[in-house]
Amino acid sequence: MRIATWNVNSMRARVDRVVAFLERHDVDVLAVQETKCREDQFPYSVFEGTGYEVTHHGLNQWNGVAIISRVGIEDVQVGFAGMPQWGDPAADEARAISALCGGVRVWSLYVPNGRELGDPHMDYKLAWLEALRTDAAGWLADDANAQIALMGDWNVAPTDEDVWSTEAFEGKTHVSPAERSAFFSFNDAGYTDVTREHTPGPGTYTYWDYTQLSFPKKRGLRIDFCLGSPALANRVESAMIDREERKGKGASDHAPVIVDLT
Repeated sequence: MRIATWNVNSMRARVDRVVAFLERHDVDVLAVQETKCREDQFPYSVFEGTGYEVTHHGLNQWNGVAIISRVGIEDVQVGFAGMPQWGDPAADEARAISALCGGVRVWSLYVPNGRELGDPHMDYKLAWLEALRTDAAGWLADDANAQIALMGDWNVAPTDEDVWSTEAFEGKTHVSPAERSAFFSFNDAGYTDVTREHTPGPGTYTYWDYTQLSFPKKRGLRIDFCLGSPALANRVESAMIDREERKGKGASDHAPVIVDLT
């Protein structure tokens, strides 16, 4: 089975590219982030016409997560236990959805950005990750053999080689000790980054800002991951980052991450 994750930065703007990506890579399940649309605006029929089912959670023009699958969508869950809220008044954001697809519990996750160190949104981000880690640890406590894929845009560059310049990011988000600690706490909960072994080395990025010619200058970040439970990690045969998808007119600022399971 081939699963993938991709922050598409607006599904309506990039639906044709998403369909072409699914076909080109023969993807079975795609976790999508930043759909940036409400339920009534999501192009369900486009994917259903090509043999895929879709579950989507979108509230407005911000955030939005979806799962697109041709191996079934069962037991859909929106959000997770204890997921923090944001805003005044505080409310849920469309940042997490999961479904059972071909025996794998696939999560599409769009972790809050954090904005700046010391910003209230950073506290929100860390609380969000802690709540997810706590719940994710509980899933494995309930069933050590569960096949779980925590896929998405984590908005964390966990090691120095995951950012094009540590100097440029000194004192900024994505690389702070607190964010990195939050990311690695999932290891303690039993989850493994299943992509790094197959896509090693510095310069292996998944995101390039649209400004200042970041992509051609190779000024990127590695912030999109699949963290797998032990049962899922044991099935991983290979992984890749489709850097080509960042090229051309109308590209997302993220590249898809693909994982092959035996």
